[in-house]
Amino acid sequence: MSDAKARILEEVRAYHGTDEREFVPGQTGVWPSGAVFDAEDRVALVEAALDMRIAAGVSSRRFEREFARFFGLRKAHLTNSGSSANLLALSAFTSPQLEDRRLRPGDEVITVAAGFPTTVNPIIQNGLVPVFVDVELGTYNTTPELIAEAIGPRTRAVMIAHALGNPFAVEEVARLAEERELFLIEDNCDAVGSTYRGRLTGTFGDVATTSFYPAHHIAMGEGGCVLSDDLVLARIVESMRDWGRDCWCEPGEDNRCFKRFEYQMGTLPKGYDHKYIFSHVGYNLKSTDLQAALGLSQLRKLPDFGAARRANWRQLYEALDGVPGLILPRATEDSDPSWFGFALTVAPDARFTREGLVSFLESRRIGTRRFFAGNLTRHPAYLDSPHRISGSLANSDLIAEHTFWVGVYPGLTERMVGYLAESVRDYVVKNS
Repeated sequence: MSDAKARILEEVRAYHGTDEREFVPGQTGVWPSGAVFDAEDRVALVEAALDMRIAAGVSSRRFEREFARFFGLRKAHLTNSGSSANLLALSAFTSPQLEDRRLRPGDEVITVAAGFPTTVNPIIQNGLVPVFVDVELGTYNTTPELIAEAIGPRTRAVMIAHALGNPFAVEEVARLAEERELFLIEDNCDAVGSTYRGRLTGTFGDVATTSFYPAHHIAMGEGGCVLSDDLVLARIVESMRDWGRDCWCEPGEDNRCFKRFEYQMGTLPKGYDHKYIFSHVGYNLKSTDLQAALGLSQLRKLPDFGAARRANWRQLYEALDGVPGLILPRATEDSDPSWFGFALTVAPDARFTREGLVSFLESRRIGTRRFFAGNLTRHPAYLDSPHRISGSLANSDLIAEHTFWVGVYPGLTERMVGYLAESVRDYVVKNS
């Protein structure tokens, strides 16, 4: 490292922390989510910038290896967002390389109505039909029984997210999918570090996805990842991410396979340059080394971040347990969530309303968020989209009316969480 670079990085370390402020109740924001960075994160990002690593390169490949190792899986492919990861994960199952197993337009994919659009949009974008099922109150996840009831003659896959970091019964769902010959796409964007029966979520599905948006468990600014133990699926994901090309050379490589000018594919002439043969209708959804360098620094903190999320969630639960008119969240049986947020549902017969409670919290600079879409089937974007509803969506409707969530992310201190809980209790006492 040059002397000039070393001096710059030392200045970056010194600069970190100069903006720290004391928490002042009612003035300092208690946000529902956010990234938590330390001096080494700043240094990692600046060092990548100084080296002008502006495309995917050595840091991206290293992050993919280390992230796959964290999950105990063979492959991880870094993307520019969690939404792109979801698109790639589902699109992989439409690949002609899967032959008779591939998903085709009109096939059905089971998902939940009370979720985020990016779990559902890839289904529609691939000409498939989402089949919406309901969720439980408390866990905010669907159940294997509801999924089983939703399976029809054209059902070919299940694509579901772990709700606010709380695992659904993913082992049972994976078993059901295997028995019924369905693909399982596990949206793990909100649940990195969560476990079900001692096993990390993100390791049960045929593929899994994660997000590195600042709200999530580790942050790159933007970014996501597709994980799989299936080398065929992983190769398809890589191809679709990288323009749809058939070549697997890394950037800057020209002939890893030693037969770059010997392939004959499609109706192209024999010897057509393999770097410009396309086996999929793909995209450019790669990330950059700037993001990956930050991600590598963040990845080392993932266990501590998970511990902080769990501690903040427990503090909130203990403080609000027994408060009348509120339905508190609960972990799925046999799970240990690395919580994304703390869901609160105002009971329909409560003497106060969700709107009133949210307004009160926001007036105290406590940030709140709705439980994502509440019920996606009621949104303008999906009213005219082909879909099927299995059974009742009564709980999804109730969530749309009565549920919101507050933060537990590692940037919240014990004092902040205490102020949040105290504010909820104050409002309920005054309005009951």
